[in-house]
Amino acid sequence: MKVGTKSVLFGAHCFFIHPVFVFIAWWKLYGFPFDPRLWLLFFVHDLGYVGKPNMDGEEGESHVEFGAKIMSVFGERWANLSKYHSRFYAKKDNVNPSKLCAADKLSICLEPCWLYLPRVKLTGEIKEYMKYANTGKYTTMGVTTKSQIDWFNGVCNYLRKWVDEHKDGKQDTWTPATKQTINDYEAWK
Repeated sequence: MKVGTKSVLFGAHCFFIHPVFVFIAWWKLYGFPFDPRLWLLFFVHDLGYVGKPNMDGEEGESHVEFGAKIMSVFGERWANLSKYHSRFYAKKDNVNPSKLCAADKLSICLEPCWLYLPRVKLTGEIKEYMKYANTGKYTTMGVTTKSQIDWFNGVCNYLRKWVDEHKDGKQDTWTPATKQTINDYEAWK
Protein backbone atom coordinates (compact mmCIF):
# COMPACT_ATOMS: atom_id res chain seq x y z
CA MET A 1 0.00 0.00 0.00
CA LYS A 2 1.40 3.40 -0.98
CA VAL A 3 2.20 6.00 1.67
CA GLY A 4 -0.43 8.43 0.37
CA THR A 5 -3.15 5.82 0.75
CA LYS A 6 -1.95 4.96 4.24
CA SER A 7 -1.97 8.66 5.13
CA VAL A 8 -5.63 9.02 4.15
CA LEU A 9 -6.68 5.77 5.81
CA PHE A 10 -4.89 6.13 9.15
CA GLY A 11 -2.07 8.69 8.91
CA ALA A 12 -1.68 12.46 9.01
CA HIS A 13 -4.56 12.96 6.56
CA CYS A 14 -6.83 10.32 8.09
CA PHE A 15 -10.27 10.79 6.56
CA PHE A 16 -12.11 10.66 9.89
CA ILE A 17 -9.65 12.66 12.04
CA HIS A 18 -7.96 15.34 9.91
CA PRO A 19 -11.18 16.94 8.56
CA VAL A 20 -12.43 17.38 12.13
CA PHE A 21 -9.34 19.37 13.08
CA VAL A 22 -9.58 21.40 9.86
CA PHE A 23 -13.20 22.19 10.80
CA ILE A 24 -12.09 23.35 14.27
CA ALA A 25 -9.23 25.41 12.81
CA TRP A 26 -11.57 27.08 10.31
CA TRP A 27 -13.98 27.91 13.13
CA LYS A 28 -11.14 29.48 15.17
CA LEU A 29 -9.86 31.50 12.21
CA TYR A 30 -13.00 32.50 10.32
CA GLY A 31 -16.03 31.66 12.44
CA PHE A 32 -18.40 28.72 12.34
CA PRO A 33 -18.54 27.17 8.84
CA PHE A 34 -22.29 27.32 8.17
CA ASP A 35 -21.97 26.62 4.45
CA PRO A 36 -22.22 22.83 3.88
CA ARG A 37 -19.82 23.15 0.94
CA LEU A 38 -17.12 23.94 3.48
CA TRP A 39 -17.83 20.69 5.30
CA LEU A 40 -17.43 18.82 2.02
CA LEU A 41 -14.23 20.76 1.34
CA PHE A 42 -12.78 19.77 4.72
CA PHE A 43 -13.43 16.13 3.86
CA VAL A 44 -12.25 15.99 0.22
CA HIS A 45 -9.26 18.38 0.11
CA ASP A 46 -6.65 15.70 0.91
CA LEU A 47 -8.28 12.61 -0.62
CA GLY A 48 -5.99 13.05 -3.63
CA TYR A 49 -3.17 11.49 -1.61
CA VAL A 50 -4.73 8.07 -2.25
CA GLY A 51 -2.37 6.11 -4.50
CA LYS A 52 0.51 8.59 -4.20
CA PRO A 53 3.99 7.11 -3.65
CA ASN A 54 5.14 10.10 -1.60
CA MET A 55 3.71 12.98 0.37
CA ASP A 56 5.88 15.88 -0.72
CA GLY A 57 7.37 14.83 -4.03
CA GLU A 58 5.88 15.79 -7.37
CA GLU A 59 3.17 13.13 -7.14
CA GLY A 60 2.23 13.93 -3.56
CA GLU A 61 2.19 17.65 -4.23
CA SER A 62 -0.41 17.08 -6.97
CA HIS A 63 -2.87 15.64 -4.44
CA VAL A 64 -4.71 18.99 -4.39
CA GLU A 65 -6.02 18.46 -7.91
CA PHE A 66 -8.48 15.72 -6.90
CA GLY A 67 -10.23 17.80 -4.24
CA ALA A 68 -10.27 20.78 -6.59
CA LYS A 69 -11.96 18.66 -9.25
CA ILE A 70 -14.67 17.61 -6.81
CA MET A 71 -15.20 21.16 -5.53
CA SER A 72 -15.33 22.53 -9.09
CA VAL A 73 -18.98 21.47 -9.26
CA PHE A 74 -19.58 24.60 -7.14
CA GLY A 75 -17.47 26.83 -9.37
CA GLU A 76 -13.88 27.95 -9.83
CA ARG A 77 -13.77 29.78 -6.49
CA TRP A 78 -14.47 26.55 -4.62
CA ALA A 79 -12.02 24.58 -6.75
CA ASN A 80 -9.29 27.11 -5.99
CA LEU A 81 -10.11 27.09 -2.29
CA SER A 82 -9.24 23.39 -2.35
CA LYS A 83 -6.38 23.52 -4.87
CA TYR A 84 -4.48 26.27 -3.09
CA HIS A 85 -4.57 24.76 0.37
CA SER A 86 -0.99 23.75 -0.48
CA ARG A 87 1.52 26.56 0.01
CA PHE A 88 3.82 25.00 -2.56
CA TYR A 89 1.11 24.45 -5.17
CA ALA A 90 -0.02 28.06 -4.73
CA LYS A 91 3.57 29.24 -5.09
CA LYS A 92 3.97 27.15 -8.25
CA ASP A 93 0.88 28.83 -9.78
CA ASN A 94 1.97 32.26 -8.50
CA VAL A 95 -1.15 32.82 -6.38
CA ASN A 96 -1.70 33.34 -2.69
CA PRO A 97 -2.65 30.31 -0.60
CA SER A 98 -6.38 29.97 0.09
CA LYS A 99 -8.10 30.37 3.45
CA LEU A 100 -8.22 26.58 3.60
CA CYS A 101 -4.41 26.59 3.62
CA ALA A 102 -4.35 28.51 6.90
CA ALA A 103 -6.99 26.25 8.45
CA ASP A 104 -5.23 23.13 7.17
CA LYS A 105 -1.89 24.22 8.64
CA LEU A 106 -3.44 25.28 11.94
CA SER A 107 -5.22 21.92 12.19
CA ILE A 108 -1.85 20.21 12.67
CA CYS A 109 -1.13 22.48 15.63
CA LEU A 110 -4.50 21.73 17.22
CA GLU A 111 -4.00 18.00 17.11
CA PRO A 112 -2.21 16.60 20.18
CA CYS A 113 1.13 14.92 19.47
CA TRP A 114 -0.05 11.72 21.19
CA LEU A 115 -2.69 11.39 18.47
CA TYR A 116 -0.64 12.64 15.49
CA LEU A 117 2.79 11.05 15.98
CA PRO A 118 1.71 7.39 16.31
CA ARG A 119 -0.22 7.67 13.04
CA VAL A 120 2.64 9.20 11.03
CA LYS A 121 5.06 6.63 12.48
CA LEU A 122 2.72 3.80 11.47
CA THR A 123 2.43 5.07 7.88
CA GLY A 124 6.10 5.98 7.53
CA GLU A 125 5.25 9.61 6.72
CA ILE A 126 7.39 10.82 9.60
CA LYS A 127 10.55 9.66 7.82
CA GLU A 128 9.79 11.76 4.74
CA TYR A 129 8.71 14.80 6.76
CA MET A 130 11.78 14.76 8.98
CA LYS A 131 14.12 14.10 6.06
CA TYR A 132 12.77 17.13 4.20
CA ALA A 133 13.17 19.22 7.35
CA ASN A 134 16.91 18.50 7.15
CA THR A 135 17.67 18.47 3.42
CA GLY A 136 14.56 19.34 1.46
CA LYS A 137 11.73 21.71 0.92
CA TYR A 138 11.15 22.31 4.63
CA THR A 139 14.68 23.39 5.58
CA THR A 140 13.59 27.05 5.62
CA MET A 141 11.30 26.24 8.53
CA GLY A 142 14.35 25.74 10.76
CA VAL A 143 12.80 22.78 12.57
CA THR A 144 14.98 20.48 14.64
CA THR A 145 14.88 16.75 14.00
CA LYS A 146 16.62 15.78 17.22
CA SER A 147 13.54 13.78 18.16
CA GLN A 148 10.10 13.26 16.69
CA ILE A 149 8.47 15.26 19.48
CA ASP A 150 10.94 18.12 18.97
CA TRP A 151 10.20 17.99 15.24
CA PHE A 152 6.43 18.06 15.85
CA ASN A 153 6.69 20.96 18.31
CA GLY A 154 8.95 22.87 15.92
CA VAL A 155 6.55 22.34 13.00
CA CYS A 156 3.63 23.52 15.13
CA ASN A 157 5.54 26.59 16.29
CA TYR A 158 6.43 27.51 12.70
CA LEU A 159 2.93 26.85 11.35
CA ARG A 160 1.24 28.92 14.07
CA LYS A 161 3.43 31.86 13.07
CA TRP A 162 2.78 31.24 9.37
CA VAL A 163 -0.98 31.10 9.96
CA ASP A 164 -0.94 34.30 12.05
CA GLU A 165 0.89 36.06 9.24
CA HIS A 166 -1.14 34.69 6.31
CA LYS A 167 -4.68 33.87 7.53
CA ASP A 168 -6.04 37.03 5.93
CA GLY A 169 -4.61 36.29 2.49
CA LYS A 170 -1.31 38.14 2.79
CA GLN A 171 1.27 37.22 0.13
CA ASP A 172 3.32 34.20 1.18
CA THR A 173 6.97 35.22 1.22
CA TRP A 174 7.95 32.43 3.61
CA THR A 175 7.49 29.45 1.30
CA PRO A 176 10.40 28.82 -1.08
CA ALA A 177 9.51 29.41 -4.72
CA THR A 178 11.79 26.90 -6.36
CA LYS A 179 12.27 23.21 -5.82
CA GLN A 180 14.71 20.87 -7.44
CA THR A 181 14.51 17.08 -7.42
CA ILE A 182 17.75 15.78 -5.93
CA ASN A 183 17.15 12.03 -6.28
CA ASP A 184 14.88 9.35 -7.75
CA TYR A 185 12.67 9.40 -4.64
CA GLU A 186 11.47 12.92 -5.40
CA ALA A 187 13.37 14.52 -2.54
CA TRP A 188 13.28 18.27 -2.97
CA LYS A 189 16.07 20.74 -2.57
